[in-house]
Amino acid sequence: MRNTGTERELVVAAQRGEQAAFAELVALHQRRAYAIARAIVYVHEDAEDAVQEAFLRAYQALGKFRPEEPFGAWLSRIVANAALDITRRKKIRKADELSDYIPDRFSDPGESEELRRRLAGALALLGDRPRSVIVLHDVEGFTHVEIAKMLGIPEGTARSDLHHARRQLRKTLGNLQED
Repeated sequence: MRNTGTERELVVAAQRGEQAAFAELVALHQRRAYAIARAIVYVHEDAEDAVQEAFLRAYQALGKFRPEEPFGAWLSRIVANAALDITRRKKIRKADELSDYIPDRFSDPGESEELRRRLAGALALLGDRPRSVIVLHDVEGFTHVEIAKMLGIPEGTARSDLHHARRQLRKTLGNLQED
């Protein structure tokens, strides 16, 4: 594996057929790809399938990729679409598995298991796209523009979905202060 070179150089090398360069791109982006997929599909195995499918699609489309563009953003769109494809194919979901994913920065050490369970349940009540938008924005830190590109929706729709998803979560979780 190459230890030198920028991401752009790795992309160009991979486009020339250097498998080690593509392997390094995979190594650079696999954690973020998994986080994106897991945020959309919840289930570990489905997230792994989405990531594997996304890297395969990226490899097959690598010749069409323009190296001057950010590879990570391009790959993120492919990962999100692969995860959404899995979601569409598999409508029955296990929302209680979300608690395994919630990242440390999203949870407080004093947070109870009950709160995690309720958050997972509240997120499960959202539709696939609004849930994807809120997790990609509030947990993963993507911008509205990036989310719109990933999900193939207008930026205004991403903003609107985020607003409505937050409002629904506030409504669903509103009684937490009373408990």
